[in-house]
Amino acid sequence: MTEVDFSQITAYQRYKLMASLIVPRPIALVTTLGPHGVVNAAPFSMFNMVGEDPPIVMLSINRLQDAHLKDTAANILARGEFVVHMTDEAMVQQMHGCGESFPPDISELDQVGLTATPSHCVAPPRIVQAPVAFECVLHDKMETPSRIVFIGEIKWLSVRDGLVDTAAWRVHLQNYHPVGRFGASFYVTSRDRFAVGDASQSTRTTPIDEL
Repeated sequence: MTEVDFSQITAYQRYKLMASLIVPRPIALVTTLGPHGVVNAAPFSMFNMVGEDPPIVMLSINRLQDAHLKDTAANILARGEFVVHMTDEAMVQQMHGCGESFPPDISELDQVGLTATPSHCVAPPRIVQAPVAFECVLHDKMETPSRIVFIGEIKWLSVRDGLVDTAAWRVHLQNYHPVGRFGASFYVTSRDRFAVGDASQSTRTTPIDEL
């Protein structure tokens, strides 16, 4: 085994190792509103579900080298609202494009060809093309020297038609194809799926689309 003492390497070296080994990670494409009402959109892969009661998600946003905040972080702190979108294969190029650096008075959505529509519970709009949108309010936050970790409470969910059966509360996974973040600049799809075990607890693996 290669052994690494994290106390003996730099923060950047720790980031490179962690971000390439803790994979794949779901991608949150987050919309917020700037101080003058401009819609900001940015992707973050340090994101995940935390719990269901209350329904909360975690979003970790790094500080810039000059200690300034990214637009998303500044907007969440100022307004306390944001929308988390899951990215599927059809919109991966636009999601990636939202990661480019644009001035605060320019909306990433306009630049990459995504469409905003009003949310139900929060001021930031949701993205029409996204298969899933979670409208969130700021529940709590934790600050470190390098990051702000936002805990968002989900207030509303918008899902593409045909993706969720609201009678059984079941997601039709065969219709859901999100992408994840891999190491460096690589992404992965979620098409190669399998289930381990079945109703009889056998060790047979079954493609998920057959379940």
